[in-house]
Amino acid sequence: RWDWTKYYGEPQADADKTKIKWGGFIKDADKFDAGFFSISPREAELMDPQQRIVLETTWKAIEDAGYKPSQLSGTQTGLFVGVWTSEYDDLLNKSSIPTYAHTPTGTSFSILTNRVSYLLNLHGPSEPIDTACSSSLVAVHHAVTAIRNQECDIALAGGVNLLFSPRWYIAFEKAGMLSPDGRCKTFDSSANGYVRGEGAGIILLKSLSKAIADQDHIYGIIKSTAVNHGGYTNSLTAPNPTAQADLLIQAYERGGISPDTVSYIETHGSGTEVGDPIEINGIKKAFSELYRKKGMEMPDKMHCGLGAVKTAIGHLESAAGIAGLIKTLLAMKHKTLPGTVHFKD
Repeated sequence: RWDWTKYYGEPQADADKTKIKWGGFIKDADKFDAGFFSISPREAELMDPQQRIVLETTWKAIEDAGYKPSQLSGTQTGLFVGVWTSEYDDLLNKSSIPTYAHTPTGTSFSILTNRVSYLLNLHGPSEPIDTACSSSLVAVHHAVTAIRNQECDIALAGGVNLLFSPRWYIAFEKAGMLSPDGRCKTFDSSANGYVRGEGAGIILLKSLSKAIADQDHIYGIIKSTAVNHGGYTNSLTAPNPTAQADLLIQAYERGGISPDTVSYIETHGSGTEVGDPIEINGIKKAFSELYRKKGMEMPDKMHCGLGAVKTAIGHLESAAGIAGLIKTLLAMKHKTLPGTVHFKD
């Protein structure tokens, strides 16, 4: 990690200073059992820890599904992982370590997924996905599409995000994205930005009929997925409430889901002054249209809860979506919805 005290200061006075010193960090992110994966110590040192953690997390996901990784060897299993920065590359560039043959493969996004497919001998698609904060959910969408198109029988999908450089903190504070008090207050009147966080998550997917036939334990069912873009808006990073509404309408109609049966939505909920109201307006607009299309009246009382895992663990950026999905699956399993932290009014 970097020494935050060397970069702490007034950004208006010094271009390389930031007053943001908060984050949700993984303990022992630098630890890795290279021998377990038959990787040499030298190559492991040059691997972005995101590659290492994706290997470990994928292995755990397969075992959690009740399989040995060797059982997937030679199968049409796909791997789709959201990833958007390699901050480890900054560390390598600043160090005095010479360039080796393993240096470029150690930080390449394509190798992040291909390394797993290579070591586990998976023959399905192997794709890194970079769509910024939606990366891991777009990865799930690609995985579902690949299964439906019979490009793979099983798919592993998720995302990873690790923080090793102050550069992005400095830039994101300048853009007004980060909370100066280190608290993500989603949907609260005092919301003032998000807190960066680390994490990784991988889920194993297959068609429902095959999961039942194989007697798998099933955490949840994906009824439908949808992806779009907001197009031209007020700024490059500003969301579009109309486009968000269109996306929800498409997903619910594609899944044959009636709006009155939706009891909970895990939101993006970044805790920013711009993003939160736009997301709420997008949800309202979508449900109003869904009720209209069904010829149903909007209910007087609210029937749908909203939550955001970011208030508890921070914004995992390229792994944010999979964190929210796993939170929702665990809430279903334990029949308990975790509270939204820092919400007052």
